[in-house]
Amino acid sequence: MAGPVVSVVIAAYNAMPYLTRCINSVAEQSIGHDALEILAVNDGSTDGTGEELDRLAREYPTLLRVFHQANSGGPSAPRNKGLDHARGTFVFFLDADDYLAPEALERMVAMAEANGTDIVLGKMVGVGGRGAPTSMFRRNQPRTDVFSSRVYWTLNPMKLFRRSLLERLELRFPTDLKIGEDQLFVGPAYLQADGVSVLADYDCLYWVEREDSGNITLRTGGSEPRLRFLPRIVDLLLEQVPPGPRRDHLAHRHLTVEVRQLLDHLVHEPRQEQEKALARLAEIIAPLWHEGLSDRLSAMARLRLHLVRHTMLDELLELKRFEDELPGSGFATPVLVDGGRAYARYPFLRDASRGIPDSCYDVTRQLGVRHHVHRAELRDSTLHLAGHGYLHRVATEDVSTELVLRDRESGAEYRLAVKHTATDGLGRDEDEGRYVYDQAGFEATVDVDAAAHGAPLPDGLWDMFLAIGAQGITREVRIGSKRDRGVSEAPATHIVGTGEELRAVTLYATKPHGNLTLDIGERKHEVLPQLRVSSVRWAPGAPTELEFAGRCALAAVPEGALVVQFEDGRGGSAVFPARPASQAGGDFVVRVPVTELPTGVWEGRLRLGPWTLPLPPTPPELAPAKWRRRGLPWYAKPVVEGREAFALQVARTDLVRSVTRRLNS
Repeated sequence: MAGPVVSVVIAAYNAMPYLTRCINSVAEQSIGHDALEILAVNDGSTDGTGEELDRLAREYPTLLRVFHQANSGGPSAPRNKGLDHARGTFVFFLDADDYLAPEALERMVAMAEANGTDIVLGKMVGVGGRGAPTSMFRRNQPRTDVFSSRVYWTLNPMKLFRRSLLERLELRFPTDLKIGEDQLFVGPAYLQADGVSVLADYDCLYWVEREDSGNITLRTGGSEPRLRFLPRIVDLLLEQVPPGPRRDHLAHRHLTVEVRQLLDHLVHEPRQEQEKALARLAEIIAPLWHEGLSDRLSAMARLRLHLVRHTMLDELLELKRFEDELPGSGFATPVLVDGGRAYARYPFLRDASRGIPDSCYDVTRQLGVRHHVHRAELRDSTLHLAGHGYLHRVATEDVSTELVLRDRESGAEYRLAVKHTATDGLGRDEDEGRYVYDQAGFEATVDVDAAAHGAPLPDGLWDMFLAIGAQGITREVRIGSKRDRGVSEAPATHIVGTGEELRAVTLYATKPHGNLTLDIGERKHEVLPQLRVSSVRWAPGAPTELEFAGRCALAAVPEGALVVQFEDGRGGSAVFPARPASQAGGDFVVRVPVTELPTGVWEGRLRLGPWTLPLPPTPPELAPAKWRRRGLPWYAKPVVEGREAFALQVARTDLVRSVTRRLNS
């Protein structure tokens, strides 16, 4: 008999009343009971957890197996026991406080099977005030790894693991740690997995903060437990990941998250213990941190690590107080601008007695870029832009902002000057109005026929950027995602130029981000699908005038450029202009007086400069037209047989043949 698809392992210690919801959420999974087994381990609970597990086992006799053991002091031993008895192709570890969404396991298994991956992260959602990781769940990732994604930033075991991976690595949770045991299980699994999947478009796991704050991670205090597991995770990286960007990517997580969490506990300990713990921490992180890693870190993290490395305890305690006060301050930390760089005014900046290098405070690359577009429209061949852009916390002095047009494929770019405009009051609604951006406005006029150093912009997708400059600092940003409601995001194709030298220029907003781009030369927005001839008939009250009706969805067309052109195949040609059918909209009509056409078979097409569209086939119900020219009878009749497009025969009536036909009839 085949085993289950998924074994759900639940370690339970004093988990009432959360346990019942947890077990039921697994039992109600859409994947079905035949594909499931639940292995729940009661780790010496004293609150009725054991009794509730036994009751649930009677309710789900073929689904739930319960194990009772003396309290082990942590989740490792019960998780290991469940894993030892698991029979599923996959294993999912679930804490007894938490619960699953109805389709979580079915969706995660499907993703693992479809992509051949060993681990699947299902999106986590915090409940009751508990913060859940988010950076790795911005989009689905069918197949990735720890080095090219943010999955390493979640090292809890609440994931779907292929059991063969765990058994091949002989992975079990270490039982000698109070916290961090999950990192020493998940870390090696990540590093040795044949691919990792991220399921981000469905809320899989609800991560609950208990009302009594009884979650083990939340109630395990002090720096000592963290100083016990951190050296082991550092050794893991040193042993399994060679020096270089890949190791640095993983080290980033521990040098920020773990170091800060440890310092949060350090501040509550006696002075002597603080000094010992800080010296130990400096020793532990030394193999991971080097100056080349600094560019990956925030200025606050750089400063924190510098103080740890040099065991500057008093400064660390002051920095911790400063960090704790930041959320309630109501404004972002001011910066010092000097020599084209921005330095956060964190404690001890340029304090000669401390000798901390400026690089620890450098936030130039972290400065927020604020931008907004108030106007974006094409008129003929000219793009008109207006809006504002500024660097957060940098006053708009010595402004040097430019508009940048960059071709998406080749990377070619053109930098265009803008007119700087006043923006009185800008910034007063953030940071308690402490920072002034009164010269952040810009206006730009771009002639696409001259923007390339006086020459026309070549065909391509030209993305728009603003190189925002002030006080010698410049940051570049795509523009358009933040815009006035009156700035349309819909593509607007303009036909510009003269005669045969017409070009298509489309202003549009990208999806899903809404950034502005110029499409020149129909890279994404073709002209012909925006032209349509819907009907042909003899014009009312004018029985010798053909009337073609159609629609032009183009935003602008040069006057007289849209025509119906007839050709007789012998060099003869006749052109008839389109005219609007109404005051609004893109409907048009073309009137063709057939009395002006010489003898011949005329094929028609809609023409707009170099673009031509065959007119629709002649409707069979269209009757011939008759008239007299210089007293002689003429006719124009549709040609249907053997024709895929509209054709019309114009000729003088043969009187002898006409009389003969009448006599014979």
